[in-house]
Amino acid sequence: MRRREFIALVSSAAAAWPLAVHAQQATMPVIGFLNSGTAAPYVPFVNAFREGLKDAGFVDGHNVVIEYRWAEGQNDRLPALAVDLVRRQVTVIIASGGDAPALAAKKATDTIPIVFISGGDVIKAGLIASLGRPAGNVTGVSFMNTELTPKRLELMHELLPKAATVGALVNPNYPAADIQQRGLRESAAAMGLQVRIVTAGTQRDIDAAFAHLVQQRTDMLFVANDPFFQSCRDQIVALVARFGFPASFPGREFADAGGLFSYGPDLKGVYHLAGTYAGKVLNGTKPADLPVQQPTNFELVINLKTAKALGLKIPDKLLALADEVIE
Repeated sequence: MRRREFIALVSSAAAAWPLAVHAQQATMPVIGFLNSGTAAPYVPFVNAFREGLKDAGFVDGHNVVIEYRWAEGQNDRLPALAVDLVRRQVTVIIASGGDAPALAAKKATDTIPIVFISGGDVIKAGLIASLGRPAGNVTGVSFMNTELTPKRLELMHELLPKAATVGALVNPNYPAADIQQRGLRESAAAMGLQVRIVTAGTQRDIDAAFAHLVQQRTDMLFVANDPFFQSCRDQIVALVARFGFPASFPGREFADAGGLFSYGPDLKGVYHLAGTYAGKVLNGTKPADLPVQQPTNFELVINLKTAKALGLKIPDKLLALADEVIE
């Protein structure tokens, strides 16, 4: 072969390589990850989701691509973000951070499979027909955090039996906010507690809510389950420490950050499970054939260091019940 012909052959092959790589990437299934919050606080959960995917045989960048869309705590952005993923023609949508992302995704498409991750009542929200037979293009994991309100208040009451008032921080923009407030009032009344509910839908609102609770001289604080509060975790824990509130939280991430105690599902396990479900969908299983999963592992985490800073002695009964004690 002549030298000029050889160079031309190599040059044409090199020019084709990027096209071949692009074609290979284009054939990969794409997961659209839609979340109502911000990226940073969700890093451990996203990692758990990716591990679940890996267990199902899918590795990001190798045989699947994940595209993330974060609403940054602004639920009104979710419909447009969902539509964007549909236009991108993703293979499956993971909707996490409450019911709102899943509802936005469901409105945007009735053909692309949707796997939700939600702590609300997904049946009342209209996401599915039933847990066992979700029907349509939607299934997922429901971790029932809203339903754990009575248990969390009971644990608080055992920790502070002389407390008369409980302040509750609720996001009015959360779809299940009315259910949360009703549950709080009913559970508190049953325990002889007076509940003082304050609402916050922005970071500035959170500061104002704490100032209001201080004026009311609330004995203890109940932080409701909400993806927005998860995104504002450090701000909330710092305010709790500043004002000296004994506080209960919906997930261990708050206790790890310095909150007094948390009771709720293992969210890393929840996201891992959602990853395996996404893998099943990618392998061809229809969402309607995948019953909605519910976690069986609920964690009580107590921060003993914070308790000492507040001058509280944790009852032996609670220490015995704790899944983890942070010292």
